Amino acid sequence: MSAPISSLLETDLYKFTMWQTMLHRNPQAHARYRFVCRNRPAYALAELLPEVNAALDELCALRFRYDELDYLRGLRFIKSDFVDFLRIFQFQRSFIHARTDGEYLVIEAAGPQVHVMGFEIHVLAIINELYFRRFDAARAASEGRRRLQAKIAALKAFNAESPRCHPFEFFDFGLRRRFSGAWQREVVATLKEQVPETFKGSSNVLLARDLGLVPIGTMAHEYLQSYQALGVRLRDHQKAALEDWVQEYRGDLGVALTDVIGMDAFLADFHLYFAKLFDGLRHDSGDPVVWGEKALAHYAKLRLDPHTKRLVFSDGLDVPRALALYRHFADRVMTGFGIGTSLTNDVGLEPLNIVMKLIECNGQPVAKLSDSPGKTLCEDETFLAYLRQVFNVSTLVRVT
Repeated sequence: MSAPISSLLETDLYKFTMWQTMLHRNPQAHARYRFVCRNRPAYALAELLPEVNAALDELCALRFRYDELDYLRGLRFIKSDFVDFLRIFQFQRSFIHARTDGEYLVIEAAGPQVHVMGFEIHVLAIINELYFRRFDAARAASEGRRRLQAKIAALKAFNAESPRCHPFEFFDFGLRRRFSGAWQREVVATLKEQVPETFKGSSNVLLARDLGLVPIGTMAHEYLQSYQALGVRLRDHQKAALEDWVQEYRGDLGVALTDVIGMDAFLADFHLYFAKLFDGLRHDSGDPVVWGEKALAHYAKLRLDPHTKRLVFSDGLDVPRALALYRHFADRVMTGFGIGTSLTNDVGLEPLNIVMKLIECNGQPVAKLSDSPGKTLCEDETFLAYLRQVFNVSTLVRVT
């Protein structure tokens, strides 16, 4: 059977953009990442350990190919020296370990951050691929195609509605929790062919290249979390992370993630300087309507025209929810919708809710204080309490 990952280009774009920034701004950082499954799978993930270890061996034997490097070099925000680094890059097997703890699968990656941060998306894709191979692939594909056509029918019906101030645009964000690599490719190719008016790109860099789509992504939680342990004052870590991003990309990749400490704490740091320089904001936890209204109120307070800004929604979306959010906001602000699992793993089987999160940087704990109960992730109660105090976050739910 083929390896779950056959190309290092098959990862989310934000891995490359965060990777480049960390290489240039904080190359000395060390980090530890841990895999977590948030729901109960149909069978114990521990059963996959031999296959996971074999897949990790194969992953660590891969190198970037010249055609892949040429593609990355052609993206205007990717710098030549970063591509030169990738030319000699290879994952080190000694930096990642998989084992079992009863029925649980335990995976940790630890080492220099620029050498371990890339593991995340590959590990999640590997586990999904191996897990779902034990189910009836033909039956899943048949059901998946039926459901995909229903989504496409809803999108085509929507396209017949009266136009609003800003167009509806959505993207594939489904690599991390897909049913399989082959299924994601089929879904993305089908959407490009059948609803090109609204489907505008994919976070999967390999698919974007192969199918002639725009690769989509800017930053993830790990980027801002890292700055909690990079020597700046904790209260200033979000501003330091945003400033380094501005200096690295000089106007490109201008959508900032808001929920590492929660939307209110983010907006307190997102003053006029950043609000002017960044093109928009990305939602990934909490009530999306409440979040969007807070963003619009913040732009209004700063006397910025929201029609020049974009709100990107990416938290557990499906097509009906994305369309509802669009109808609510589209006459006041540009929008975008990153849809993941409900595109690439809606085949009649329960998807895995898996993540691989940064838990430590430079020997210090880091945390995300999510606006959604169940998404907060940290292992150090003392640090959580301190972080909550520093940012005046009154409620907190911890998940490890």
